[in-house]
Amino acid sequence: MTQSARYPSLVGMPVVISGGASGIGEALVRNFAAQGAKVGFVDIQDERGTALAAELTAAGQAVLFTRCDITNTDAYQTAIAGFAAAHGDALALVNNAAHDQRHEWQEVTSAYWDDRMAVNLKHSFFAIQAVAPGMVKAGRGSIINTGSISWMIMSPKIPVYETAKAATHGLTRGMARELGKSGIRVNTLVPGWVMTERQLTHWVDGAAEAQIDANQALAGRVQPDDIARMALFLAADDSAMISAQQFIVDGGWAHS
Repeated sequence: MTQSARYPSLVGMPVVISGGASGIGEALVRNFAAQGAKVGFVDIQDERGTALAAELTAAGQAVLFTRCDITNTDAYQTAIAGFAAAHGDALALVNNAAHDQRHEWQEVTSAYWDDRMAVNLKHSFFAIQAVAPGMVKAGRGSIINTGSISWMIMSPKIPVYETAKAATHGLTRGMARELGKSGIRVNTLVPGWVMTERQLTHWVDGAAEAQIDANQALAGRVQPDDIARMALFLAADDSAMISAQQFIVDGGWAHS
């Protein structure tokens, strides 16, 4: 039985998480709330987000949910401002929201490209823009951008998604330089093949199980909580001198 770490520096810390109603995002919300952080999260899934916030609030945890389409920059930045009014300026931001919709490169239109970039990349920059002034004022903060091993292992049928996720690390590197002198660190958290509800429903069949067994160095499966635990470390003071890096949590996948 594993016993996970407790981070005293996360107690009372205002945290903003995107895409927090399900999958990795839900694990992030639950894990940060369990550490005593003040969590504000957004998602387009109104019913699930509302239920999660109600459950955790009833358990005595400080959690707020705002239904928001993160591709609407004004609405998203307004939601972040609402969390700041309730919890204080965010000292950790987890840019988690994304969607790995499969597509054929020959069928990609300009509109589809723009939509996928908005879903998988653009919102991360504008969330940083929204929280950074408060972090600068505090002289500290942690921004965690969520990447993907998909572009590293050249997964098929998602080239636009892979482009956005590869660019995420460029965003991390650039903003780490821009914000570092203000005590703000920026890192990329890179999940492998995580056993979320979506993955299990749509993609993880017998062939996928065999592929995972063949490519992961570790036995077992990467779970949403495995990703969340790395995010806790990156948000906590324990990672105070780590910035501009990417942290891969993929069970030791064989990268060619």
